[in-house]
Amino acid sequence: MPDANDTMAMGTIYVDADACPVTEEIYRVASRVGWVVVLVANKWMQTPTRPVVQLNVVDDSPDAADDFIAERAKAGDVVVTNDIPLASRCLPNGVAVLRPNGSRFEEQSIGDALATRELLSQLRDLGTITGGPPPFQKKDRSRFLQRLDETIRAIQRSAAKG
Repeated sequence: MPDANDTMAMGTIYVDADACPVTEEIYRVASRVGWVVVLVANKWMQTPTRPVVQLNVVDDSPDAADDFIAERAKAGDVVVTNDIPLASRCLPNGVAVLRPNGSRFEEQSIGDALATRELLSQLRDLGTITGGPPPFQKKDRSRFLQRLDETIRAIQRSAAKG
């Protein structure tokens, strides 16, 4: 079984898995390209019996999954999350970070994303904003699949150049 710590010719896709709507897409891509998928969750979940899929159940403390991923993800890996603070911890290490809707976190804009997150949190606390993010749609799934493919190909091209 491939191990996330032994990925000389392959990379690792770390998934903040508790509420990830694109795990099936991740499994398909990882199987095709030979990458390991490391799901990190606060509780056990059903996973396919594929050698490239690993489930790591962490305790239910607020940052346990984030800590697990941030401590292990390295340049050449991909992290899938909606969590802005987790993204901000991974980007400086050269990790590609994608949201399940296919958008990509970038190092040059993560500061703005953190500030906006804080502002929206304060507005929610005051009751000014009561809605959440838009619902996940079929086009989001398609965009994610395309972006994950593009990201992995770019990482592989970069690694081939040495």
